Amino acid sequence: MPIDELDGRLIEMFTAEPRVGVLEASRRLGVARGTVQARLDRLSRDGVIAGFGPEIDPAALGYGVTAFVTLQLRQAGGHDPVARRLAQVPEVIEAHTITGPGDMLCRIVARSNTDLQRVIDVLVDVAGVERASSVISLATQIPYRTLPLVREAAGRRSGPGQNDGPPPR
Repeated sequence: MPIDELDGRLIEMFTAEPRVGVLEASRRLGVARGTVQARLDRLSRDGVIAGFGPEIDPAALGYGVTAFVTLQLRQAGGHDPVARRLAQVPEVIEAHTITGPGDMLCRIVARSNTDLQRVIDVLVDVAGVERASSVISLATQIPYRTLPLVREAAGRRSGPGQNDGPPPR
């Protein structure tokens, strides 16, 4: 669904300051409070805005190791039952069905490398998982971000120096 420049500015504001409030957002953007509320309602209803919750840093919770695990699944069972079981593992913070040599890619966190082995053992023990291959993230070069997409969709290209993370190397 297309968004316009006002939608983009609204999303940027609530991304930077999720607790800004509708009235303050309307004041800063120079539009009516009802306009801001209607746009937030539409963006939420259409799934552009998926939530207003806090962003959690797993490392601050003691989960300083991040790894990406590619799972090969038994073809007979399918992806959905495995995904339902993986959703029960707290350290699995993301899972995607993929193309390529594996069937599912999971982003997992652990407290240490030893704990990572425990988490991988839990994943391999899930019914339907045949094998796991993992890589450990050493450093986050570009954190998960969506504001460059918002700017692009709103017709405002992002560029270096706009606080979207470091430039590509």
